[in-house]
Order: sequence, then structure tokens, then C-alpha cells
Amino acid sequence: MEALDALLTRVSVPRLHDPAPDEAQRQQLFRAALRAPDHGQLRPWRFLTIEGVARERLGELFAQAVSAHGNVKPDMLTKARAMPLRAPLLVAVIAAPKTHFKVPESEQILSAGCAAHAIVLGAHALGLGAIWRSGELSHDPIVKAGLGVGAQEQIVGFIYLGSVEGERRTPPELDPADFVTAWQG
Repeated sequence: MEALDALLTRVSVPRLHDPAPDEAQRQQLFRAALRAPDHGQLRPWRFLTIEGVARERLGELFAQAVSAHGNVKPDMLTKARAMPLRAPLLVAVIAAPKTHFKVPESEQILSAGCAAHAIVLGAHALGLGAIWRSGELSHDPIVKAGLGVGAQEQIVGFIYLGSVEGERRTPPELDPADFVTAWQG
């Protein structure tokens, strides 16, 4: 797939199934992620792959985090446990900012976000399905601790990867004129 075609046709794919990306595909996805814009070449990111029974363990971690907030209904715990089972492979994208005199932390977090986008876009280019999910659990201290995410780090999101179930939807056409204006100074 040509790069511009991939950019113009990528959509989130919420229904994913086996097989997960194979080792060669994973290497391509991570190589793409490592090409993210990176002021200062700090490499302010890292990745955790979660598959097999580890997805069930992540579901238990999600349920533990949900339980910690109190007043929890059983269906909320069931939903939390099932979340990681929606794809055969998850990649936790973690922003790991470095102290640097010239590159602020905010730029480094954006760089990690670009790495996440490269994984999603690369998956689409390879014919795989992907969806970037975040939400409250991405920022929950119990989830962060359970995944070994340091105090100075943050989870940018979880990339769910697998084979596309059904037909890939067509993205809506958006008019750039609705979003772009010329600044006149």
C-alpha cells in the first residue's frame, strides 16, 4: 500500500480476531514506530506486548482498578475483564520522557503518540486491523503499577491488533477547508 493511500483510508477497526500479527509484521510495526518524530533523538517511548493469557491477566488488572473506585456493579467488572480480549494482541505504548534541557516533556509525549499512530497506520498498510484505545484505565495508578509503568511515565494508549472481522468500513470524506485557515499575521 502506498503511504498516502494508507493515510487517506485508515480507519479504526474495533472487531478483531486471530491471527495476531506474526513476528515479521510485528518487527515492521515497531520499526515504523521508531521512525516517529523525535526532537533530540531521545527515544521517549517503550512498548509492552500483551497476548495469550496475559490478556486475561490485564483484564484482572483492569477489574482491580475499577473495583478500587468503589460502588462497582458486577457487570462493570465483567466488562473490564473482557476489554483486553477484544483482540489477539495488544501493545501498550508508554511515553518515557527523559530530562533534557532543550526538549520539554510535552514534546516527548507527543512523540510517543506519533509512535502509537505509526503502529496503527503500519497495521493498516499491512492489511491488519487496529484500534487505539485509551480512557481512564490508561491513567489509573493501579494499571500503571501492574504494568511496571514508572512514576514519570504514562500510558499513551493500548493498540489492539489482529485480523479484520468483516469488512473494513470506509472513512467519511472530510473537507480540509473546514479545518484549515490561513493566518494573515
